[in-house]
Amino acid sequence: MAAFLRLLRLNGTPPRNRFLLLGILLVVIAVGLFSRSDSASALPDVFGIYAGDTLWTLAIYLALAILAHRAHPALLGLTSLLISYTVEFSQLIDTPWLNALRDTLFGALVLGAGFLGSDFVCYTVGGLMGVCLDVLIWKGQRETAWSRVPVQPGSH
Repeated sequence: MAAFLRLLRLNGTPPRNRFLLLGILLVVIAVGLFSRSDSASALPDVFGIYAGDTLWTLAIYLALAILAHRAHPALLGLTSLLISYTVEFSQLIDTPWLNALRDTLFGALVLGAGFLGSDFVCYTVGGLMGVCLDVLIWKGQRETAWSRVPVQPGSH
């Protein structure tokens, strides 16, 4: 795990505010759970069908950003997509112990219940949402930090 976190750290990327990320993550989880509840039936069907998968990848992005708060947004986006795609493909594996895990609430929320090709579109949108949200929130912070990087004479 430590090697993975070192891989995600890039020098020169200002750190993100982990408390803000945690707050956003909790909201994303709450909305994602709501999208899977019976209460969401009053909303358009598209919300209930696609929001959970989209927000799942966004939640992975935010969790990775908390763990590796100096990682580049593109790297976090690609890693969150890799995790999401891997979990989706794992739904093609049919073993008794994995199916038993998927039958639990936790297993269903984390591992999903069935392979759907349309989920890849949702995951991609969720990953892009993470990158866009990241860039918008920390744009000013990064510009300020990067403007402090000394420029070598004659390098421009």
